[in-house]
Amino acid sequence: MTTALVTDSTAYLSPEAVKAHAIGVVPLHVVVGGQERREGVDVGPDEVAEALRRFRPVSTSRPSPQAFLDVYRELAEQGADAIVSVHISSDMSSTLGSAQLAANQSPVPVTVIDSRSMGMAMGFAVLAGAELAAAGASVDEVAHVVRARCERATVVFYVDTLEHLRRGGRIGKANALLGSALAIKPILGLDDGAIVPLERVRTSSRAIARLEELAVEAATSAGEVDVAVHHLDSLERAEKLAERLRSRIEGLGELVVVELGAVVGAHVGPGTLAIAVSPRA
Repeated sequence: MTTALVTDSTAYLSPEAVKAHAIGVVPLHVVVGGQERREGVDVGPDEVAEALRRFRPVSTSRPSPQAFLDVYRELAEQGADAIVSVHISSDMSSTLGSAQLAANQSPVPVTVIDSRSMGMAMGFAVLAGAELAAAGASVDEVAHVVRARCERATVVFYVDTLEHLRRGGRIGKANALLGSALAIKPILGLDDGAIVPLERVRTSSRAIARLEELAVEAATSAGEVDVAVHHLDSLERAEKLAERLRSRIEGLGELVVVELGAVVGAHVGPGTLAIAVSPRA
């Protein structure tokens, strides 16, 4: 049996990785200034960051079930006997619902997984599943590994302002920080797919240093880990952070610096830094 992997554009996998593993990617949609576009196809992070700075309206929407069904059918035509479809947390997007509707019409069985995560915390899990599938593992084995990688991943991030999360309705429990938002630099995390406040720090430099510490703590005693440093329009800070992590994390597997795409970027805003720690075991 041949199992194929599908994810959405918020995994932020590189084009090279997608091609190498024949992963199907369904883009989410971004509406900038009233024009709806597909993430990674018609719009990128630079345009979204600029729109946010100019206070132009930016919103996001899920792909249609048909977009998923088209990908499922294409993979089936290419020889897939089963599909594992892995997507951004249902607490952040209704994308999962579209995938589930399409799965009901797919010509081959589709296992739809709510990653309860986003970014490369989800992306590393998809890659692990694709590698296992290529080695001949069953669809159940692939799904199990994907779920395990997603569940064990840690995501922490720093935003310059909570305003973009508030406007996008993705702020969750971090709403409690809004009253003092002007006086702090919030450090946030993901807890079972929802954004939660972790700490309040007074300056951006202290926030980034604390972000580094939290990532090192998450990697400690986790065995071999893959790490991604995400950013939006903050490449220099992300690269410096990545180099410090490279020297501090034992058992480091892959370390990548990946810019957040238009969808997540629209909610967190320019200047955001995030770290995803994904244990391999």
